[in-house]
Amino acid sequence: MTDELNAPLGSGASRPKPAVAKPRRAFGAAAGGLVAIGALALYLAPRDPYGGEPHAVARIEPAKAPEPAPPLPPVAAAVEPAPPPAGREQISTVSEFEQLSGVKVTRSGASEGGTARIIRIEPPSGVRLTPAPDRRVVEKGRYGLLPKIGADGARPMDVYARPFVTAPSLKADAPRIALVIGGLGLNAATSADAIDQLPEGVTLAFAPYGAELDRLVASARARGHEALLQAPMEPFDYPQNNPGPHTLVTGAPDGGADDLQWLMSRFSGYAGVMNYLGGRYTADEQALSGALAEIAQRGLFFLDDGAAPQSLITALAPKFSLPHAKVDVVIDARNTPQSIDAALAQLETQARDKGVAIGFANAVPATISRVARFARDLERRGIALAPVSAALAPRGASGGTAADAGRGARR
Repeated sequence: MTDELNAPLGSGASRPKPAVAKPRRAFGAAAGGLVAIGALALYLAPRDPYGGEPHAVARIEPAKAPEPAPPLPPVAAAVEPAPPPAGREQISTVSEFEQLSGVKVTRSGASEGGTARIIRIEPPSGVRLTPAPDRRVVEKGRYGLLPKIGADGARPMDVYARPFVTAPSLKADAPRIALVIGGLGLNAATSADAIDQLPEGVTLAFAPYGAELDRLVASARARGHEALLQAPMEPFDYPQNNPGPHTLVTGAPDGGADDLQWLMSRFSGYAGVMNYLGGRYTADEQALSGALAEIAQRGLFFLDDGAAPQSLITALAPKFSLPHAKVDVVIDARNTPQSIDAALAQLETQARDKGVAIGFANAVPATISRVARFARDLERRGIALAPVSAALAPRGASGGTAADAGRGARR
């Protein structure tokens, strides 16, 4: 018997399909129409420019004009401007303003009418150094002006030195510290910072290779700084380490006289000479003697930078009646803030023990700022800031006590 239960799957006559196709097609058509109507409605609906975000509309009113201020009450009498000094209607030039007011105006241009850049008060001490070159103590040399002892006996070291002036609050026998910053003139910006930031009693040493050295040295001396010439001398590792052209070297055919004259002609206004490097040169008695003799004959003093233990400067200088001194502490031997502060503390200790101490450092911005801060605080601690010329051993002495050095420096 064959029936639907016993027939194999897929065999026999096909089963009739239920009659529901027409209602499904009708429902699909209706749904499609609704979707189309909805899309059309969204398209025709007005757009929301704010994208559905909350918003508000505020009305902007035009600002009202401010009410006029009430008139000022009448003044009983008008104040008239002060009349100009008799015989002068007005100050017409910057130079006249500087002379009358004591205020220094630094211009951005070289002309009289240049735009003013800085107005600077003159140093509070009122110490003014002799302008350079002074005709009494210069002569024309092969490379330029050279220092000399004047016909009246005036020496460049006396004419160009900064007078030693102490504050009334300091004792007469107060310890002295002389601070020297070297390497000036090679970098204009660093040189300007040193001139402006360092107290006027700090001595500045200029290298012979910078541009516009006369202008820079004149600017430094106008600010009250004593100036030195740094003379490059032969180090032990020369020529691998070459300080520069016209370095004073041992074994030179003329004893280095021509090179020394070139170096000494680079600018005017320096009171003394100090060495730059020179480990080998300052240990050579023959070579060094010629240079020291020339420096002494030209009325200058010599400062040993204290870096070379073999230096014969202190031993030989008295033979030529050459006023001299030696650096006690190299402040930036290790160029870190902590070591610089330690060296400055050592310098102060030596000044209190010996009466006089000399410190030297190179012109590096960080060093300049630390030395400036130390120097400005010396007076408060009972110590006088002195130029190097006030810390010299007297002529004919190989060393001398601090008291002797002080008496030899006072004028």
